[in-house]
Amino acid sequence: MALDQRRRSMEAESEPTSADTDAQARRKDEEEDLRVSSLLSNRRQMVTMGIVFVLAVAAIYFVFPMAVGLEDALARLGDATWYWVLIAIAFNIAAFAAYVALFRGILGGRHDDELHRRLGVKASYEITMAGLAATRLFSAGGAGGIVLTYWALRKAGMPRRRSACRMVAFLALTYSVYLGALVVFGVLLRTGVLPGADPVGGTIVPAAVAGGAIALLGLVALIPGDFERRLGAVTGESRVARIAEKLATAPATLATGVRTALDYVGHPRRGALAIAGAVGFWAGNIGVLWASFEAFGGDVPFAVLVQGFFLGMAANLIPSPAGGVGSVDAGMIAAFVLFGVDKEIVFPAVLTYRVIAFWLPIPPGIVAYFQLRRTVAGWEEERRYTSESKVTMEAS
Repeated sequence: MALDQRRRSMEAESEPTSADTDAQARRKDEEEDLRVSSLLSNRRQMVTMGIVFVLAVAAIYFVFPMAVGLEDALARLGDATWYWVLIAIAFNIAAFAAYVALFRGILGGRHDDELHRRLGVKASYEITMAGLAATRLFSAGGAGGIVLTYWALRKAGMPRRRSACRMVAFLALTYSVYLGALVVFGVLLRTGVLPGADPVGGTIVPAAVAGGAIALLGLVALIPGDFERRLGAVTGESRVARIAEKLATAPATLATGVRTALDYVGHPRRGALAIAGAVGFWAGNIGVLWASFEAFGGDVPFAVLVQGFFLGMAANLIPSPAGGVGSVDAGMIAAFVLFGVDKEIVFPAVLTYRVIAFWLPIPPGIVAYFQLRRTVAGWEEERRYTSESKVTMEAS
């Protein structure tokens, strides 16, 4: 109860000083509807993305291995041990189940409100899977998935600012596990506590960068939730002051979201679902990669497997036409080669991992998008019925 009250107060702190007018709110909702609807309705964009994907697959899976003399490694893709591939798929299912739990734990509303009922397991699955598909198909730093998730939360009835704060908390908790793992396994490998190769570029350097990012998140959390109001009190009522106050909304929302994530960590019993979901998501992905290496007879030390995975995933920051296609594949291959893993095994193992973890969820994600559209339509119909009933009761 105390945790819920604290989160409510933090989110209330970050609410703007004046509420949007009904006309403004309707206009913003219409704009969000238009953005999300356009994700899968623009035929030209779909065709363009299809061409990009074909070219990316051809470049990464065929041209690249021939250019670096890995034709034999490419031919080994057909030699994968079938049951390890099935185990990898099982780990992938577990990873997405954990992702749904993470969503439900942070964004699923409180147990005493209507949001919790609407954002049940089914809706949480639809939103997370559709968001992942949008991220992969319409990637701009993950913007496709962020836009779709925010739209779904708003349609479920979550207030605008609270939606933004909770999404920041969701991302902060997810990537805190990522950053923390880079620090822990980088240090333990370099100091010899855990067995495995320990190149400086794969251990201490990424650990230092990740540690700096964690420190930066901690500093962001110190920004007060009412930063806009404080800034307004200092700058006065001029036009420039009003612009500055609006710009201050972003860091205030970011800070509130980070503090909300820290609140979950600080109260692990109440935040257990979210914490288990964040850890489980990454653990499931590493399980997919482990099974992919085993499918080709690779025996990679556990710490190297974890560090190589997270180091390779950092390539997501490199601009890519869609969801890290190409950049993550190459980054992960380079990471394991840096750790001295045989490239004849690395190449087919990483490509198998990417097929299972990246490509395989896209079709069910697209199906989930259309299921989500029907779910949202049901919420809107429910609200319309409730509103009409209320008007009828007041009239009588």
